[in-house]
Amino acid sequence: MKEGDNATLQMAATYRDLFVNRGAYTVQSHRPDVKGKYQYFRPKGQQCLSLEVLRQHLDGLETIALYAIDPRTQTSKWLAMDADYPSAIKDLLMLRRTMKDDGLEPALEHSRRGGHLWVFGAEPLPARNWRLYCVNLALRLGIPINQGKTEGIEIFPRQDELGQDEFGNGIRGPLGVHRATRRRYWFYDAHKTVTAQLGYLASLDKVTPSALGRLIAGLELPEQFRPKPEVVLPPPSPTRREFRILEHINTRLTRQGKDYRTRCPSCAKRGEDKHGKHLAILIADSRTYRCWSGCTKEEIRAAVGCPIQQRRVS
Repeated sequence: MKEGDNATLQMAATYRDLFVNRGAYTVQSHRPDVKGKYQYFRPKGQQCLSLEVLRQHLDGLETIALYAIDPRTQTSKWLAMDADYPSAIKDLLMLRRTMKDDGLEPALEHSRRGGHLWVFGAEPLPARNWRLYCVNLALRLGIPINQGKTEGIEIFPRQDELGQDEFGNGIRGPLGVHRATRRRYWFYDAHKTVTAQLGYLASLDKVTPSALGRLIAGLELPEQFRPKPEVVLPPPSPTRREFRILEHINTRLTRQGKDYRTRCPSCAKRGEDKHGKHLAILIADSRTYRCWSGCTKEEIRAAVGCPIQQRRVS
């Protein structure tokens, strides 16, 4: 906030109505890790995002990250585009201009390395519909979309739907203080006080289900952006030695929904995945694993010294 102001619970309630679609959230650490990064973590013993936590976020005492999708309904209150590459603001301005031509009223937020563009729903709308509109819009404008190894915008919600015990991907809650820079990043079209910013955001036209339905009529999600089909493995065989990736991983594991996350061995060989999040391993069955940066299983197996044996053709 502007120095001298104090956030109230009423301001927190306005913020909740705009941004909060579910009770799960994470908090940014006040101290950097060994790599200098201010990581986000789930608060211990506290499951539901309260008005008091939102008030502390607006006061700059804590910094939270929000999840887009409510897995009970597969809906999100908002669509957000995160861009942090050299031409980020240029691309976000192009998206904003075209969205306005489509009858939407997006809000552009400054960020540490670029910006975020937000569009709000009049009610929570299907995550798939938000993504269907945004992916097709970006492709039509020639704006790149980040898919792990590629530079481009990140689209939130990141998934069409989630399992009931999954969280998806978090995005820093606007109007909080980023712990790395000790700065607050404002929306461009309002005065730099939280009161003015919340009033501006509340006044924006919100997208109705029928309006979004008209925008996505006849559109399809391109193949590369569709959810990957779930691979169902047969039950473990007691007579055959099977490869389990956890037996070959000695890096730190963090839990995310149904998966463990850790550094991908194949990425590591190229000096990538410094934050150790690319490799997802199914907790229930470590035969199932995937690199979200795009490494193949052949590359991962080779990197841990256990290459996939090629069948001989007689």
